[in-house]
Amino acid sequence: MTRYFFVVLLMGLVGIAIVVKGAMIMFAERQYWHDVADRFVKENVTVKPNRGNILSSDGKLMASSLPEYKIYMDFMSGERDEKRRKKDQQRKDSIWKANFDSICIGLHQIFPDISAATFKSHLRKGREMKSRNYNILPNRNRRISYIQYKEAKRLPVFKMNKYRGGFHEQIYNQRKKPFGSLAAQTLGRLYADTAMGARNGIELAFDTLLKGRNGITHRQKVMNKYLNIVDLPPVDGCDIISTLDVGMQDICEKALVDKLKEINANVGVAVLMEVATGEVKAIVNMMKAGDGNYYEMRNNAISDMLEPGSTFKTASIMVALEDGKITPHTEVDTGNGIMMMHGRPMKDHNWHRGGYGKIDVTRILEVSSNIGVSYLIDKHYSDNPQKFVDGLKRIGIDRPLHLQIAGEGKPNIRGPKERYFAKTTLPWMSIGYETQVPPLNILTFYNAIANNGTMVRPKFVKAAVKDGEVVRDFPTEVINPKICSDNTLTQIREILRKVVAEGLAKPAGSKQFAVAGKTGTAQISQGAAGYKAGRVNYLVSFCGYFPAEAPKYSCIVSIQKPGLPASGGLMAGSVFSKIAERVYAKNLRFDIRSAIDSTTNVIPAVKFNGEIDQFGYRECCPRDIVAPAIDAVGTVVPAIVGQHDLQQRNTTSVFGKAVTNPPACSTTYRPGFMSPGRTAGGTGYIVFGRFCQYL
Repeated sequence: MTRYFFVVLLMGLVGIAIVVKGAMIMFAERQYWHDVADRFVKENVTVKPNRGNILSSDGKLMASSLPEYKIYMDFMSGERDEKRRKKDQQRKDSIWKANFDSICIGLHQIFPDISAATFKSHLRKGREMKSRNYNILPNRNRRISYIQYKEAKRLPVFKMNKYRGGFHEQIYNQRKKPFGSLAAQTLGRLYADTAMGARNGIELAFDTLLKGRNGITHRQKVMNKYLNIVDLPPVDGCDIISTLDVGMQDICEKALVDKLKEINANVGVAVLMEVATGEVKAIVNMMKAGDGNYYEMRNNAISDMLEPGSTFKTASIMVALEDGKITPHTEVDTGNGIMMMHGRPMKDHNWHRGGYGKIDVTRILEVSSNIGVSYLIDKHYSDNPQKFVDGLKRIGIDRPLHLQIAGEGKPNIRGPKERYFAKTTLPWMSIGYETQVPPLNILTFYNAIANNGTMVRPKFVKAAVKDGEVVRDFPTEVINPKICSDNTLTQIREILRKVVAEGLAKPAGSKQFAVAGKTGTAQISQGAAGYKAGRVNYLVSFCGYFPAEAPKYSCIVSIQKPGLPASGGLMAGSVFSKIAERVYAKNLRFDIRSAIDSTTNVIPAVKFNGEIDQFGYRECCPRDIVAPAIDAVGTVVPAIVGQHDLQQRNTTSVFGKAVTNPPACSTTYRPGFMSPGRTAGGTGYIVFGRFCQYL
């Protein structure tokens, strides 16, 4: 019995020892065995590729992946044999002790906000803990840049390999945006754990092209050394060329945010689009945060499902014109600004001032008369509302845009067979209520008017490139080749031009060029609570294009604000004007010859003796000829010329002789030919650099 007891006791003790040893391996020695495994056994290790960049249309970097690091120290030896481990630990301790001061001073130089004394205290604590993975920086969550990492790697001990010195790092592939929050929602974001991929915007829509393809490696022992063998090399992602223009984006954001702050608005949207291609050059989505500042929180331009208000009136009038129901000269008696429609009062904005009386269709849109538009549509379509709805669908304003990025709202335009379509629906629909259309869809409609009736799909990305080669191109797509007849289009364009020139949209205009478009002011529905629950919120907007004669860009500005005053022309229109003028100025290209007075001799007649083959060379032109000529030129050519090349006009009197169509000088003028004490402005240099004299 005693023998069995001792056997059972022995087996129990052995079992307990096994459990204790297992627990020690699992918990106390876990990091050590992980390191051993990493050192000797690595099969099918995934190698992440570099994520592609997102570029602006003019080649500026808008989003790029840059490495960030956390740096660690392993204070203990990794040797398995006890004797070798003790010897290696002594070596490691002696090297660390000898270089400790130099390391702390060096770290302070790399990270000036942390003193050398702080580093000493912090690292001593890690050494006392015998940590295998101790964060070198006191702030455990702090990441450092690649440059800081490389500087740290040059310090004593840290420059050794991680098995001898103990310094090692963890790499994070961080997405950076050089222009900060500019177009942040459109560019999109990645999850904090980049392995989860992208969250929204271009990053999400083109994730498969941007992320590339993972590679695979394994460790293999070769000549008593373990090497990383590449089984499948990683393939870096493509670069995405967006349609966005950094300069135009900045112009739009600055103009919009200034106005939002001025009127204490809640939400603001501005979208600038190239007419012919549908390329979105700028898109701003600003929402007011709790701190009173404005940030991009969601892509309101494509997702906000709001009643557009008076910007929708253009579509209503277009349908009636196209169906032959009205002409631009059709008159409506709007009376005193209030008209009952199916038991409900329809009001113009100036009803308290007596209304507009009898006005024609052109004037109706100029002053944005609710009565004028709703009366015409109700009069001609009340017996057949479906015909009006079909007209809107013929234009294409009800169609989803199927944008390149996710999150767009689908326009909601109800038909007479749908629920809640009452007799009042048609007149109120005609002025932009009882419909829901995102701002970008409204802009797409106005862009079609500017684009000779061709509706194109807005796009945010032009191409995907790899190593300078285009991998995938995204051409302009046509949604509707013709939204209306040429005659209707001509009439609508003329009306929209007059809306800005003579109507309520004057603040959206410019003295430099003609603008066409339409204002919009609407109450924002509070859902089931209706429009009047609490403080009334308003949507003020302006949508149009410029220059009106040969449209280059279309733009919508949409602002949501609490309470009165609310004016689409004064608020949204003024933002549009600033955007249009600054974008127009940005793209100006002048003929430099227009800077020269055609009645004045650029090069004055001067006297000389001898033949000159090329005027402007020091060795062949007497300084008493050159200097007066340069001084004279400096007084003729305006300073605005700047650094542009001047082209010699057809006939110039030089030295009393006429020179017809002189060729451009094939040599480059060197400012050094000027005589001592003589100076001339940049204009003078340019003239002589481009001028070649033949007698």
